[in-house]
Amino acid sequence: MVTIKQVESRAELRRFVDFPNQLYADNPCFVPATYGDDLSDWNSKKNPAFSYCDARCFLALRDGEIVGRIGAILSHRANEKWNTNRMRFSQVDFIDDPEVADALFKAVEDFAREKGCQQVHGPLGFSDLDREGMLVEGFDRRSLFFTYYNAPYYNQHLERLGYRKDTDWIEFRINVPQEGPIPQRIHKIAQWALQTHKLHIANVRTHLGVYPYIQRVFELVNIGYAPLYGVVELDEAQIKRYVAKFLPMINMDYTCFVMDEKERMVAFGVCAPSMEAAFQASRGRLFPTGFLGVLRSMRHNDTLDMFLTAVRPEYQGLGVNAIVMDTLLQGAIRNGIRYAETGPMLEYNDKIHSQFRFFDMEQHKRRRCYIKEL
Repeated sequence: MVTIKQVESRAELRRFVDFPNQLYADNPCFVPATYGDDLSDWNSKKNPAFSYCDARCFLALRDGEIVGRIGAILSHRANEKWNTNRMRFSQVDFIDDPEVADALFKAVEDFAREKGCQQVHGPLGFSDLDREGMLVEGFDRRSLFFTYYNAPYYNQHLERLGYRKDTDWIEFRINVPQEGPIPQRIHKIAQWALQTHKLHIANVRTHLGVYPYIQRVFELVNIGYAPLYGVVELDEAQIKRYVAKFLPMINMDYTCFVMDEKERMVAFGVCAPSMEAAFQASRGRLFPTGFLGVLRSMRHNDTLDMFLTAVRPEYQGLGVNAIVMDTLLQGAIRNGIRYAETGPMLEYNDKIHSQFRFFDMEQHKRRRCYIKEL
């Protein structure tokens, strides 16, 4: 028999966060998330999103053993912006057992009905910068530490429970050209855009100098990502939190801030060497020694993870994205990077897809947001 337990204590939350590490302990494609970040996400004193969200997380137990987990998030701000009445499900993992899946989603749907919601959708987080989307293609590819991994049977259970596709995100693996016409062409477009629009690249080399630019990155995220699926603008407290998360991963060889004559940020790109192997070795725990593996990954790697990129709406389609791509590409070539992996991109977001059109690449993963009418 399966019982559902709402997470209430610190010890239960630790078991909730660690469950996927146990479920996928022998799967080389699974990459743990940052353990400390997952803990703080569900802490109302540490996560500013609780100022506009109600949230609960649940464990599924059988004979005292955890067999599944799921989170539920009611984002009042998202519902207000998008004129919806939805509950989000998040961080869902379970063994291949219909009784377990039924019990977990019943807990979320009961909470949704309690709050007067008409639909449940997900997986989504507190904000668009959290992990989102259930893997539906690419089960044989290693995940990124900032995306979900799940087995194929998750989708089968969701469809059985009446969930259907609402939207998809796709991901690409890019072969980084070391020389030849592609880098030259991108460089020429970038130089043209810099001169034509009177732009320049911020000259920042240290973490101390990069701090104010990272704050502006998230201000531009609010502008550039605003029309995208489910996105809610970050408030000042959330920006401060994400700055603290991203700042340690910044490597200026793989970062570009494009500024106008008034020092307003008009575009940016932020990448970092792949840290997936380090996270697998440490099970997502940075302390006491996990950060050493991350530091090694930052220095010795052949793959780049692409975190965030954005261009102000009024500069889109004017070649400004080539400035970002040229800077990141030159940094990758200098450091022997052979491959780059994008994060999830909405399948209909042609503007973001077009910036990779020059490259030899493979669309190797797809993830889905499901929705169900209550």
